Amino acid sequence: MHFPSVAGRIRVNVPDHGTLIKSVTERLRSGNGFAVATINLDHLVKLKEDRGFADAYLAQDLVVVDGNPLVWMSHIAKQPVDLMPGSDLVVPLARLAADLEMPIGLIGSTEDALGKAEQALRDTIPALKVACKIAPPMGFDPESPAAEALIQDAEKSGARLCFLALGAPKQELLAARGRSIAPSLGFVSIGAGLDFLAGSQTRAPVWMRNMALEWVWRLIQNPRRLGPRYAQCLAILPTLTTDAFKQRNTPS
Repeated sequence: MHFPSVAGRIRVNVPDHGTLIKSVTERLRSGNGFAVATINLDHLVKLKEDRGFADAYLAQDLVVVDGNPLVWMSHIAKQPVDLMPGSDLVVPLARLAADLEMPIGLIGSTEDALGKAEQALRDTIPALKVACKIAPPMGFDPESPAAEALIQDAEKSGARLCFLALGAPKQELLAARGRSIAPSLGFVSIGAGLDFLAGSQTRAPVWMRNMALEWVWRLIQNPRRLGPRYAQCLAILPTLTTDAFKQRNTPS
């Protein structure tokens, strides 16, 4: 599934959880780095407006869907995909890294949250090795010399799989740089995933997620910031629907 009218050549190339785990396993075992992005409506709005963000997305090796509207569009296009929010990828990918005896890195959020997220992960996955925890300062620029140094520090730590919790577009921009600076590392952009594990942010209840109402929970938490954002997301739905119908008889 791709988004020709909104984000040019950007394509969802990982349709389900099994394919993601297989792809990440193969790359970790072979020593080939990768970047995983989780595309959603907000990203599509940003991609249309920000050429740098779009270029960073084109540098991502694996793109999955984060957001029920895009899952619904995939069914319209007859190219169905699983819902794979970044927050839901942390534990299974950390468990995979532990099974392969490969250390992970936690990048983003705050030092306090990273410490609590590490403990939560260790409680769930006792064999997990966390090689580094890096909380960039406020105003962190993923295209700065400091970002290059951060990536190099993560590589030197021995981490093989790094979770980036910086929010879009910073995390995707950093992952794109990481692909060239540290080509043996894997990067997974996970948004608030570490904050949820740490308890510094509260995720929507499971019943709301199951009913595709997580966006309502977020809106209630921060209506002033998210109201305009969701209005922009709503505005691109007609174009996405048209694109999805056009792809019904097009190979994925």
